[in-house]
Amino acid sequence: MPRSLLSATPLLFVLLWSTGFIGSKLGAPYAPPMMFLTLRFLIVLPLIAMIALAMKGRWPKSKAMIFHCIVIGALIHGVYLGCVFWAIDNGMPAGMSAVVVGLQPVISALFAALLLRESIGMRHVSGLLLGLVGVFLVLAPGADFSQPGVQVATIAAVALAVTAISFGTVYQKRFVHETDLLPATTWQYVGAVLVTLPLTFLETRSVEWSGEFIFALGWLVLVLSIGAILLLMFLIRKGAVSEVASLFYLVPVATSIESYFLFGETLVLSQISGMILVALAVVLIRRKARV
Repeated sequence: MPRSLLSATPLLFVLLWSTGFIGSKLGAPYAPPMMFLTLRFLIVLPLIAMIALAMKGRWPKSKAMIFHCIVIGALIHGVYLGCVFWAIDNGMPAGMSAVVVGLQPVISALFAALLLRESIGMRHVSGLLLGLVGVFLVLAPGADFSQPGVQVATIAAVALAVTAISFGTVYQKRFVHETDLLPATTWQYVGAVLVTLPLTFLETRSVEWSGEFIFALGWLVLVLSIGAILLLMFLIRKGAVSEVASLFYLVPVATSIESYFLFGETLVLSQISGMILVALAVVLIRRKARV
């Protein structure tokens, strides 16, 4: 990959990943959460499999490697997205969900230190803490603990979500490094479907195939489930988990800016200050140490 394109990959990932709330917000009124996700995964699965076959990717040969890919998909796609969608569908404000998910870089760094023996120096610790403060400043105006949707069950669901994606990124770095990206991601979506499909039988609402829902579904399939996820898997392979995870600090920043332009939401001084702190934190974490 050309060096210029490689350098732009983290920024592109943040921009794509941050648009996930747009599709979720548009599609949520028209389908229950697990059905929404299952439809998304069932569309993505054959598409990405065909791309992998066309690109003549190297498919996993051992049952163990296939199992690892399925576990990663179950964690990063099935459990993470399933829990977040369920919590929001049950009344938790999106801003509150983002506050909890904002812990992801810190949890990922801890998992990486424990399981991968990645060294976390003072520069990383300072950056993680600085980014955490920045994320809370960005999201604080939208966080309302008094809303009825903020309950033990919804908080537990979002906490499980952030734990799942944090552990999933570490698991990916540890166990899946010999398989081409597209075939591995195909098996990951098998794992995602295994999580969400059985849960659709517990839902009672039906799908309303409106124009907005079709657009939202298409956006999430192409932009998030194919574009952003492939970039995330690529970044995990190329960098330390703690450095990749730090990019998630930028997602609420990008989302807040997008909301300002798309939905007319205001940006107060504390949010702008938080954005500056987040940017400094990511630069600090990802800056290469001088030899």
